[in-house]
Amino acid sequence: MNFLSNLTGSFALQAAGNATVAMIEAAYRHHGLDWRYINCEVRPEALGDAVRGARAMGWAGFNCSLPHKVAVISLLDGLGESASVMGAVNCAVRRDGRFIGENTDGKGFLKSLAEVIDPAGKRVLVFGAGGAARAVTVELALAGAAAITIVNRARERGADLVRLLNDHTAARTDLSAWDSTARVPDGVDILVNCTSIGLFPNVEAALDLDTASLRPGLVVADIVPSPPRTELIQAAEARGCIVVDGLGMLVNQGVISIKYWTGIDADATVMRRTVEAIYG
Repeated sequence: MNFLSNLTGSFALQAAGNATVAMIEAAYRHHGLDWRYINCEVRPEALGDAVRGARAMGWAGFNCSLPHKVAVISLLDGLGESASVMGAVNCAVRRDGRFIGENTDGKGFLKSLAEVIDPAGKRVLVFGAGGAARAVTVELALAGAAAITIVNRARERGADLVRLLNDHTAARTDLSAWDSTARVPDGVDILVNCTSIGLFPNVEAALDLDTASLRPGLVVADIVPSPPRTELIQAAEARGCIVVDGLGMLVNQGVISIKYWTGIDADATVMRRTVEAIYG
């Protein structure tokens, strides 16, 4: 039996971690894999012990969530391309006895987005500049997005992300101050909410966005998985936009992780049904 784990940083993250456990274990059962995936709370000062323990026990890998995504890097043996660019890891994979750090956050989003649009050559508007935005925008840039505009309240944090993308990718990236109600400029192909606005329990919260600027055919994606139909998704649908909910990103992160660990192409339908039952 092979073991994997999610090294959760705090009790506040365990609800999402438990949904991931249920989803991944449902895939293992469906494919007849004698594997287990467990959720562990690990204090920051114990992260090194946890990683050494994973090595000693021969684990195939593990996920890690905040606040471990950066600190874990010094404990690993190498990084994948996008994880190296964004400077954050959420998935460790044992390869030839070495733990290699990957980041499936942005990859999961990209796989979900690809079901409705290819980002290559497209202009993207992204709300937020935190860890999720960093993961999503790096993958969009590496997938060939032509231009990315970051919309963020904190100018310094937004500027840091803009510099990262301009320095390490070919996407033209700029910053738009979010000091008033935002509008979607003409020419934007894809809008992505990478903030936690609308996340349960604050389900009635909405982006400070003029929804009249959402035009039919615009692709609107929200990374918030709970609830799947956020205020943004509902407003976008009402305006004739093509929508991508946060469950797709969550499920596809799991699909990609399972592929890294086991070599199996997991059935995303089984996994989505599991999280739909949890998140409603």
